[in-house]
Order: sequence, then structure tokens, then C-alpha cells
Amino acid sequence: MNTVPTFFLDFDSTLVRVETLPFLADACLPHDAEGDASRARIVELTDAAMEGRIGFAEALTERLRLLKLHRSQLGELAERLVAEISPSFERNRDFLRRNAQHIHILSGGFHELIDALATELGLLPEQVHANRLVFDEQGLVSGCDQDSLLSQSSGKVQMLRSLALPGRLVMVGDGWSDLEVAEAGLVERFYAFTENVRRDAVLSRGGHEAPSFDEVLFDLGLRGALSYPRNRLKVLLLENIHVEAAASFVRQGYSVETLPKALSKEELLERIGEVSIIGIRSKTQLTAEVVAKAKRLVAVGAFCIGTNQIDLQACRDRGIAVFNAPYSNTRSVVELAMAEIVLLLRGLPEKIQMLHNKVWDKSIKLANEVRGKTLGIIGYGNIGMQLSVVAESFGMRVAFFDLDERLALGTAHKTGSLQELLGIADVVSLHVDGRPENRMMFGIEQFGWMKPGAILLNLSRGHVVDLQALGAGLESGHVRGAAVDVFPAEPARNGAPFEHPLQGFSNVILTPHIGGSTQEAQVDIGRYVSQRLGDYIDTGSTEGSFNFPVLKLPPLCDAHRLIHIHTNQPGVLARINEALSEQGVNILGQYLKTDEGIGYVITDIDRSYSDDLLDTIRSIPYTLRFRVLY
Repeated sequence: MNTVPTFFLDFDSTLVRVETLPFLADACLPHDAEGDASRARIVELTDAAMEGRIGFAEALTERLRLLKLHRSQLGELAERLVAEISPSFERNRDFLRRNAQHIHILSGGFHELIDALATELGLLPEQVHANRLVFDEQGLVSGCDQDSLLSQSSGKVQMLRSLALPGRLVMVGDGWSDLEVAEAGLVERFYAFTENVRRDAVLSRGGHEAPSFDEVLFDLGLRGALSYPRNRLKVLLLENIHVEAAASFVRQGYSVETLPKALSKEELLERIGEVSIIGIRSKTQLTAEVVAKAKRLVAVGAFCIGTNQIDLQACRDRGIAVFNAPYSNTRSVVELAMAEIVLLLRGLPEKIQMLHNKVWDKSIKLANEVRGKTLGIIGYGNIGMQLSVVAESFGMRVAFFDLDERLALGTAHKTGSLQELLGIADVVSLHVDGRPENRMMFGIEQFGWMKPGAILLNLSRGHVVDLQALGAGLESGHVRGAAVDVFPAEPARNGAPFEHPLQGFSNVILTPHIGGSTQEAQVDIGRYVSQRLGDYIDTGSTEGSFNFPVLKLPPLCDAHRLIHIHTNQPGVLARINEALSEQGVNILGQYLKTDEGIGYVITDIDRSYSDDLLDTIRSIPYTLRFRVLY
């Protein structure tokens, strides 16, 4: 790694997330008309000074005059500033502490607030260069020490010249005064820091944009908290994935783009090459052709239950992990199913339509309670099991059929065959997955097995029901009613035209694939999948992965983690350990999980190893992907 240069770190909006004077104004000024006006003026002056539209000394003097800060408030405010440390500096506390002798804070702020935070981060108080406040007889701030170079315009330039430090100097800051240091030629490298605020006036004048301190360290060839800056990992979220997912990635420092719709194959082929993480729902098709173009893709997030829109084998073959949300919208689907069962058994769709047609019909014909009826569930997975519990609470009897052995919940019982189930069920609800063998699984024969006058619900996959056979059953009256939420072909966008053979049936509820579309479910899915993706990138944990062997890993502590994904062939682990042994590398922990297709090896080693070791492991036959974390 490279030698550590001498860093000069700005304080406001760099080392901390806030501008100190607006932060103090919010804490000190009363919340009345006068106080609000002063706060607004302080923010205005701060922005003007940071963007070079007003001299720093002039802005500082007027802001302090407006502040009305008392000496007794400083201790509490200094403690509160500690909670405002920028996330990437918080992440890199260990680097700051270990290299404190190389790090200076250079700020137009105040020792009274900065020194405590510097000590908290393990930095040296004598390397804090800042102003000192001056107080009047009542203890109110009256200004700052006018003899300080940093209280003057171009103060940072003057201070750096007065220090006359040798060697490589690096400036990290967000404002105009930081840019002035670079343009005066006093530092070798200027990083325009944008983690907290983006100042176009500063960025337009040059410098290396640094969305995080991780980017600064990586660009300098230094080892920080992350192996690779997250801002260099592009996350593409499609199909109106909940904003919570995007917010989660942004908080972690990723570069995030969101789009409200699915992309066509052509659009995906054009965009996928730069993407490291992609988030999709049900409409985006990640085919083998698309995956082959995804040179940087590390992980896929399916922000839904199903994964049949993803070529899982193609992802495995390229070492791309796929994560989905098997539980997060379960309750939403179950609630819709129960609502539709109640509506159809009461004959409400017909009665509602009649009222809209100005016809009053208060008869009880075909109006039944759900209590005492038998619900037949086909597919007793996460949704089927929860529907079973909820239906029982309504007083329904529950039977189910599943090809796998499942533990029955409550008083539900498993039938020996699908035909047996259909012969006893008053309501049939489909909850099967999208595997090819389930295509058209419910056709003329199955409708013939159904109890006359039974109801059918399909909230699973659009291709599992023969719609012509369902239409015939409805017309004959053999099927009393139906609810369909999924369709073989669905429009790509809201507002698009939609045609379906069951349109016009008054005893059919058609819903636009909204079983899992509730605010609560989408928030949960956004949080769950983004967390799984983040854990995989940061630690290698595959908990929640749909196509990888599942390994839940302990936190990485004082070690480097080697992540090796390979085709499951004999001898790969031995080759990895042979390479480690030849280099005399100490293994601190090792974890292996395989399935019929791939092997997943995690090796934690100490910090002493060469780049040759990594090249050797990458060249091991059958390697699909290799990553290093620290």
C-alpha cells in the first residue's frame, strides 16, 4: 500500500454532516418570527460563503452577530456534534486513529466545538486549526479572535502557508475555501467531498469528487474500512421498488438510480454492463443473454416472492447471487385472498354491480357465511400456511394439497390427492410457484373434479390456470365465482390497456397483480432485500439467497475475508488452502457450503499476504468469482 500523505480535513459538511453555524442557530435561536428570520439569514450567508459568492470573513462576522450563543451552551452543543460525524468518517475511525499524526483539521469553525470531536475520533488536538470564540461580559458570543488567520478571507490558504509542512499534502473539503487551497497550489490532491452536500460551484472548478472518505482512501491506494468504495458500485432499482430500498443503499454510500418501470431486453442489454446490483420485481426479465452482458454484476435483488423472471442458472454460472423476499408480503396476499373469499361467498360483486346499474336487489340468494365452509389450499408454502391460520380464525375448515411434506398448522389436514381436495372444497385457492411444470396445471380435468358451486382463487402465477376452461366453468355455473390477480401477459405500465377473457363476468373479481402491493409489504420488502444485498456485499453472507448455498457469517474483525465461488468440483478447497500454505498465511476461520452446482468458500486470514496470493487463488480452475473483503 502507499505511504500516508498529510491530510487536511475540512470540518463543516465534511468531517460532520452539518454546517456548524446553522446547527448552532437551530439550537440557540428562539422559534419565533425573529428567530426564524435569523436562522434563514445564517443559512443564506453560509451557502454564499461556501460557494464563493461572499467573502468568508464578512459572512462569519454577520453570522456570529445573529447567533446569540451563550458560553454555557457550548459543552452540550459539542456533545451533540459528535452524533453528526459523517458516516464514512465514522466507518474509518480506525484509520483516523492509527494515522492521527498525519491528519489535520483545517476549519473556519471553532476550537470550542471541534476539539472534543477530534479527541473522540482519536485525532490530535494540537493538529486542529480553527478559530476561537470571543464572549462579552454576559457570556454571549461577540465574535472570534481577529488575530487568527482562519477568521480572515482566504484564511485556509494563509494557514497552510504558515505551517509550511513538507511532503505530500491532501485537502478534503466541500466548500470554496477548500478549493482556494487547491487553486493556490498548496496541496498535491484536492477532493471535493460530496457525501453531505454537493456544491456545483466547487465541483465545476476541478478536483476529484469524493462521495465518501472511502473514495479518498481508495484513490490514494490506502486501506480503509472498505475494500472497495460503495460509491463506485452502481445500484439500479426498477419497477417502482419502494423508496426505503433506495434510501437504504444511499445511506450506505452506494450510487443509486431508480426507474419507475421495467426495462425491455434491449434497454437492459444497454444498461446492465455498468451495474453492480440490480433490483427488480416481476416484469423485468433477466435472461441468460442479459446476464452475459452484466460484467460487473455481483448480486440481484428480486423485491418480490417469485424468481422465475431471472435465469438463476446463468447467474450461478457467473457467480451472481440472487436474493428475494419470500415472507415480506405474505400477509398482504393472505388478506386479499380472505377479502375475496368473503366477497364471493356473499355474492357481493354481483350486487355491487347491480347497484351501479341502478338496480336494487336485497335478496339472500347465494349469500353465504364463510364460517363452516371448507377452504382447499393448493400449495402449502409461506402464503398457504398463513392463509390456513387466518381462514381458521374465520371459522373455516382447511384442507391442503402439496407435493412436499408439510407440517399442518392448526386443524388443517393434508389430502392424499388433488382430486380428493377439489371434491370437498367450497373454496379453492392456488398458491403454487412459477416452475415450468406448474404451467396449465389447472385445466378442464381439474375443474371437473371441483365440487359444484365452488369458488376458485388464483393469486399465484398467471400461467397455472387454463382460462378457457375457467370461463366454461363459470358459464355453466359449475364454478360459482372466481378471483384472479395474476395473468399470463401483463401490461408493462400503469394506465396501459388490458383485455382478458373473463372481463364481463359479474361473479369474477379481477385485480391487477396487487396481492403483495400494500404500503406495509413494500416497505418490508424494500428493507429486507436491500439488507440482504448489503450484507452480501459487505460480509459475504448469503442468508436469504435463492441460488447460492446459504452461509450466515460472523462479523469480520481484524482480518481479511477471501470469498471464492466456484463450480462444485473436487479439490478446489484443497487448492485454495495449498496456495495459502505456500505463502505462510495464517487462516483465522474457514467456512464451506456446497450444493449440486456451486461451492462457496469463505476464508478469513490475517493481514499479512501478498498480491501474488490473490492472483494464484483467482487462477484456480473452476473459479467463477473471487472477492476480497476487509
